[in-house]
Order: sequence, then structure tokens, then C-alpha cells
Amino acid sequence: MKRNNVETKIGYLLNTNKIVKISEILLVFILAFALIKLLTPYAGDNQLLLMGIIWSANILMIGLVLLGIKLRGQKWSDFGLTFGRISLKKSIRIFLLSLLACTLGAAGFMLGTLVMANISGMPESADMSVYEYLYNNIFMLVITLIGVYIISSFGEEVVYRAFLINRISELGFDSKYGKMATVIISAVIFGLVHYTWGPTGMVSTGLFGLAMGICYLKFKKNLWILVLAHAYLDTILLVQVYMSSN
Repeated sequence: MKRNNVETKIGYLLNTNKIVKISEILLVFILAFALIKLLTPYAGDNQLLLMGIIWSANILMIGLVLLGIKLRGQKWSDFGLTFGRISLKKSIRIFLLSLLACTLGAAGFMLGTLVMANISGMPESADMSVYEYLYNNIFMLVITLIGVYIISSFGEEVVYRAFLINRISELGFDSKYGKMATVIISAVIFGLVHYTWGPTGMVSTGLFGLAMGICYLKFKKNLWILVLAHAYLDTILLVQVYMSSN
């Protein structure tokens, strides 16, 4: 089925007009931020409902990114996501590279914590109160892990690595140093959106994002490697929160 003229026009502008490209990037984050600000007051002290609002914002971002891909006439493979069957050899390679990416990401996160500790003394721990509903609740741990794998592990890599790095590159940052600039910009944005974790959390997640962005380019934009690496770290984080209640 052919797209209508409006979709074709928007797709053409998204592919050719830098102002429209920038507007798309801003729109993805502004709408998500507005949704959180609009609905958060209704959550009150209900941490589970607050988590649902944050997840809804992430889903909105993923949906807008997908819409942009469709309007451009592109495919998920343009972001490094393929859904076909792969050989055992390639599966093993992806798994091993995901372990490497996980290690580099964790190292970046810990480096951020150490840097902030040297700057401001022993930093405050990140605010993990939003996950208090996991305490002594194995059922909610499993449900949350499933949701996090989809919304955070997959969604954040799609938005903050694939989407940001590729879309910023299209603005004229396609040289060697330009691509590194896109990685740095995406890492800074990733750190800033974790503002509820405090200064230390923002720096740590920013350096984690920097490591993931470098891996994205070095591993030929195979996003599944980063999704798996992110999932490993999310699992460690949530299991730690669950275990802290004991």
C-alpha cells in the first residue's frame, strides 16, 4: 500500500531537512518529559504507579522513533536490529561481545562513581526508592525484569544509542570525529535524563552511555549486543535491590 501524500512529504523532510531532523529529536524527548511531568502528581507516593508512568514515557519515545523510521521508508536494520535467524557461530560471537560491552559499561559506571567521590567526597547513593515495591516480592521482581528488558534494556538502547547517534550523525556529524561527537552528545543526554539519581548517578550513567555508544560504533552498529549488555546490568541492579530487603 502506498503512503499518502502527507506521509511522503514528512518522510522527505525528515530525510533532507536539518531543521525537521532536529525537531524530531526534540519532539521525542519533550513529549516524553511532558508526559512524566503531567502524570507524576497523580502517582503520589505510589512507587509502582510512578514506575508505570516512566515506562509509559519510554514506550512513547520508542513509538515516535519507530514512526520516524517508517516515515523515512527505513527499516529496523538501519539501526542495527535484525530479527531473522542467525547461525550458532554468530550467536556465540554476539554473546561474547555483549559480555565485553557489559564489562566496559560497568567500568564506565564505576569510573563515574569514583570520579565524583574524588570531587565531592563520598557521594550519596542513587535514589532507588522507586523500586521499593520489589522488597521481599519475588513475583514483582520477575515481572519488573521482563518489563525492564523491553522498556529499558531494549528501549533505551534504541533511543539513546541507535536513534540519537544515527540522527545526530545525519546533521553533518558523519566524519570520524563527528561520529565521536555524536557518541559524546548521546552519552551526555543519557546522563541528564537520570537526574533523579543525583549528580553521581548522572555522571555514572553518562559514562556508561559513552561506553555503550563506543561499542555501538565499534561493533558495526549491532544493537543486539548492547541490548544484551544492558540487560545483564539491569538484572544485577534489580536483583541487588531485591536482595537489599533481606
